[in-house]
Amino acid sequence: MDPEHLPVINNYLDANEPPSSEARLSRMHFHDNQRKVDYVLAYHYRKRGAHLGHGSPGHSLAVISNGETGKERHGGGPGDVELGPLDALEEERREQRDEFEHNLMAAGLELEKDLEMYEIKAGGSIAKKFSAILQTLSSPLQPRVPEHSNNRMKNLSYPFSREKMYLYNIQEKDTFFDNATRSRIVHEILKRTACSRANNTMGINSLIANNIYEAAYPLHDGEYDSPGDDMNDRKLLYQEWARYGVFYKFQPIDLIRKYFGEKIGLYFAWLGLYTSFLIPSSVIGVIVFLYGCATIEEDIPSKEMCDHQNAFTMCPLCDKSCDYWNLSSACGTARASHLFDNPATVFFSIFMALWATMFLENWKRLQMRLGYFWDLTGIEEEEEHSRPEYETKVREKLLKESGKSAVQKLEANSPEDDEDDEDKLTWKDRFPGYLMNFASILFMIALTFSIVFGVIVYRITTAAALSLNKATRSNVRVTVTATAVIINLVVILILDEIYGAVAKWLTKIEVPKTEQTFEERLILKAFLLKFVNAYSPIFYVAFFKGRFVGRPGSYVYVFDGYRMEECAPGGCLMELCIQLSIIMLGKQLIQNNIFEIGVPKLKKLFRKLKDETEPGESDPDHSKRPEQWDLDHSLEPYTGLTPEYMEMIIQFGFVTLFVASFPLAPVFALLNNVIEVRLDAKKFVTELRRPDAVRTKDIGIWFDILSGIGKFSVIINAFVIAVTSDFIPRLVYQYSYSHNGTLHGFVNHTLSFFNVSQLKEGTQPENSQFDQEVQFCRFKDYREPPWAPNPYEFSKQYWSVLSARLAFVIIFQNLVMFLSVLVDWMIPDIPTDISDQIKKEKSLLVDFFLKEEHEKVKLADEPTQRSQGGGDRSRRSRAASSAPSGRSQPGSIASSGSQHTNV
Repeated sequence: MDPEHLPVINNYLDANEPPSSEARLSRMHFHDNQRKVDYVLAYHYRKRGAHLGHGSPGHSLAVISNGETGKERHGGGPGDVELGPLDALEEERREQRDEFEHNLMAAGLELEKDLEMYEIKAGGSIAKKFSAILQTLSSPLQPRVPEHSNNRMKNLSYPFSREKMYLYNIQEKDTFFDNATRSRIVHEILKRTACSRANNTMGINSLIANNIYEAAYPLHDGEYDSPGDDMNDRKLLYQEWARYGVFYKFQPIDLIRKYFGEKIGLYFAWLGLYTSFLIPSSVIGVIVFLYGCATIEEDIPSKEMCDHQNAFTMCPLCDKSCDYWNLSSACGTARASHLFDNPATVFFSIFMALWATMFLENWKRLQMRLGYFWDLTGIEEEEEHSRPEYETKVREKLLKESGKSAVQKLEANSPEDDEDDEDKLTWKDRFPGYLMNFASILFMIALTFSIVFGVIVYRITTAAALSLNKATRSNVRVTVTATAVIINLVVILILDEIYGAVAKWLTKIEVPKTEQTFEERLILKAFLLKFVNAYSPIFYVAFFKGRFVGRPGSYVYVFDGYRMEECAPGGCLMELCIQLSIIMLGKQLIQNNIFEIGVPKLKKLFRKLKDETEPGESDPDHSKRPEQWDLDHSLEPYTGLTPEYMEMIIQFGFVTLFVASFPLAPVFALLNNVIEVRLDAKKFVTELRRPDAVRTKDIGIWFDILSGIGKFSVIINAFVIAVTSDFIPRLVYQYSYSHNGTLHGFVNHTLSFFNVSQLKEGTQPENSQFDQEVQFCRFKDYREPPWAPNPYEFSKQYWSVLSARLAFVIIFQNLVMFLSVLVDWMIPDIPTDISDQIKKEKSLLVDFFLKEEHEKVKLADEPTQRSQGGGDRSRRSRAASSAPSGRSQPGSIASSGSQHTNV
């Protein structure tokens, strides 16, 4: 038989009966146009007589349905596809697939095979390299919809059970479970079905890991851009959610949850709440910035710095090549610093700390509200099966300890006996992985610090080199700062990709038992590495730059002739603002526009060009009207929500940790997130295969990370205000040293004197062209003058300012923490109306069960009324008749979804 003309085989149709020639009514159903497709298994096999690189492999899609249909299933043996002699490996994989699919049918699922024949051609080296580059670059990589929840009315819900079918309001058996629930049921059976030929592995994930199957995924509800008025949930999501033109609309969270499941629904609900909370913080940030602009002419310290009559002669910024300079030349930097370094910044820091607390509290309330309406309040943790890598490690351990007899004993055990909560890998087995994790993480952190130090060296050497040229001497600080920040940004983007791959590799060698444990450990490692990577240069500018410079005559040198860099005359806060803004905006702009938009489009274009240049790959019958599972197979696989969460968590850190230096951070975060919501939506609806619907009560470990960042931000902002800005020195001067209670004379108060005759030999300015002869130069520090008994020692003002700074950190931290706890206490985690509804629902459930059991007992005591068709029995008969008919399916499970009966 010619494989290219094989009939489509339905496992439940007679193999001798030819397939119906009736036109397909829907690409979402089996060929009988009755049973709906819930899940797809894809695999490759080689054509008879094929040789590597020259044959015509086939691409087969095993379509699975849970068999809910109004028609009675026809009997008949399954048809066999004559594949011809295969090599040993392919034959073994085929037998494993056959056994697994037989077990699936025994568990109650119905299968139908759809064959897609095409020829695989060996791609050229350029195409392979281009594909590899694309894959590497893309790795990181009120709406008009029906309402699915009503805040005023909710159906009484209870977990589905076959033994209590009479409890449920089953109006239509085909729509009783929505598509996401049906797919989840099928996926649960796929995970629990074993295959003895594949080393008794458990579930579809193990078979995919062993290349028995290529992919397994639920089916999308049709095309999102199909012409005509026919509407499905996917098309509705695209029109009302996954387009940039509807950015002003609220998200259809209930429809997202219905289509993608609770886990993805919670992510978009969290992202929507976070974006909406950025609106008030953006407004306050703009007000703080405008306040700085409005009061810039009234700022006394900047006016004193810009006054040419003061003539503060400053000490050289570097040895030999740098000359003396007037403080008035830094007028622009001083005025710009006032935009962010003003009293309103302190208020804004306190506000943002409380904002973070209110955001987390409101998210807990929204999460509880969604959990109630989505029937997640009573959900239990689902049993998780072992990861394939874990099973392999256990088998290797047993083989090493006991030889083949242990493996034979393990294979003799049933899968149920092998699945327990005990971790069969001890700490001794995991110790090499833990040691490698610890050493690798320390190395990566040290690498990040080394790169930051390298950028510091670049700044120092570049500043010294530019100072030699008169043409570039005036713009040295701006040039060095801008180029260094760009270098930091490029390094951060590159290391982000490297650290993501390293974190995944380190988690794999730990061999976690379950997918949830794997995901949590991966998140922690990736967050730690990316957090250090993103914030190391910012921490340096905020807390270390200019702190270890020394003083004229006794500078601290990095290398011979190159001394540590100093802050600008107006302080390091302005440079911190520049560093934070460029890194934040650069990450958002490049990651959003290149990684998340450009790379997927390039990959899609590349696949399209490849299909056009290689027409022999497609079957003519499928090219006319491809099936939905073929269209979905060409989409990118879903890889999880970790990259989406990670991007937003890092942004949350930019918004909260150093907001005292950049009040406009919430504004740029808001503008980014308005696009990000639609970008992620479009990716899920149009570019990815449909994910498995996962039920979960919360966002997991991400909430703990957010809470930790919120608390850490209080400490960071306290030190930014106290150490980096001039807020505390100004207060100390105004209330302790000023003669009239104003800031007049503050600049002179912060500058110390140095006798230029005490400069070390060889460090004096060469060919000084300063206008006047210099005897004393000034430098920013609190030190005794040369004529004091202890010259150049720290003065009393230094210790007064240091004490005030430490006191401010303690007071600020405790005040904000107290206010945060107060806000936490005032806002209950569970809304009052939801709490009352939960109590009422529990009471109604008890009354409902008692009533039903009472009527059930009453019917059992009156057998004579059964034949007379009493009202109560008729009502139950109608309810039972609406239930899905069919035999009792061995191995079937109860749905984790809750179905409803009206109260």
